[in-house]
Amino acid sequence: MARATTPAVELEADGRTVRVSSPDRIVFPQRGLTKLQVVEYFLAVGGGILGALRDRPTTLERWPKGVIEGAVMATRADSRGDAFYQKRVPQGAPDYVETARIAFPSGRTADEISPTELAVVGWAANLGTITFHPWPVTRDDVESPDQLRIDLDPQPGTDFDDAVRVAPEVRALLHELGMEGWCKTSGGRGVHIFVPIEPRWTFTQARRATIALGREVERRLPELVTVRWWKEERGEKIFVDYNQMARDRTIASAYSIRANQRATVSTPVTWEELGEVHPDDFDVLSVPARFAEVGDLYTPLVAGAPGRFSIEPLLEMADRDERDHGHEDLPYPPEYPKMPGEPKRVQPSRAKDRAAAQETTEA
Repeated sequence: MARATTPAVELEADGRTVRVSSPDRIVFPQRGLTKLQVVEYFLAVGGGILGALRDRPTTLERWPKGVIEGAVMATRADSRGDAFYQKRVPQGAPDYVETARIAFPSGRTADEISPTELAVVGWAANLGTITFHPWPVTRDDVESPDQLRIDLDPQPGTDFDDAVRVAPEVRALLHELGMEGWCKTSGGRGVHIFVPIEPRWTFTQARRATIALGREVERRLPELVTVRWWKEERGEKIFVDYNQMARDRTIASAYSIRANQRATVSTPVTWEELGEVHPDDFDVLSVPARFAEVGDLYTPLVAGAPGRFSIEPLLEMADRDERDHGHEDLPYPPEYPKMPGEPKRVQPSRAKDRAAAQETTEA
């Protein structure tokens, strides 16, 4: 006997109605959280999630079957999967869903959603979106980042506590350069630090500035920090993932839910709190009450907010690195075309194997 379909539910989102189909569908089995609860969560933190996404081209991370055990994320090589990243506006989107045209490194373009109101977030959540990945640009100028995003990514053998140890050193460096950053949990083991910057530089320059910052933090904390792109060279350290500032690479927004069984949330925290919290403290059930109490700690990062910083000091640091230390560019992700000034994109161990094979052949 077929299971009866639960009627759709309608919710109010800042004056517009959002329809939630199959509201009792389980999205997070371990927590027993339903699709309706996920949509209600996003509406409860509406001012924060919309502040993170407003007017920004945004990729949707959709889990229409829920975050089930053994679920597989679709990839470029294999489109089969239980979840996927949606970079183009879904067919049948309501007329209130605005878009922005962005260009990928390949030169192809796409019209991505660019949220302008809370109902867009609710609509996307109804499609199974749990994580929103906004670009660090606005739809008015998709070529000029207005945020520097610093991703402190723990490598095997390190954890959140290690990323927390690094974060104050990043902030201290920013202060030395006349800048300020705002931190948040990644929802996993990492820490994110966002810096609002003047939107007058290219992605290439913003990435170069992030490399310079990462290299300086590595010099100050050599036993704990690395900017080595190849995993085999990183060791048990915190990787400053500079390629998160490359075009079309995005970081989960503040207030996004992460695809884990605890349904954790990437949550802004104060610098004073950072050493006292744990990622598991912030989830779909706990964050709405926190948001109601403290508000949006990421307000300075909202598009168009005042108080933006220049990255000139970091670009000058990059120039000194090249002049005084011989530091050149670092590798881009594998799907990127060869970039000007980029070193050989060859895994070090493979490069050694090739060199050894060449020597054997010549001998």
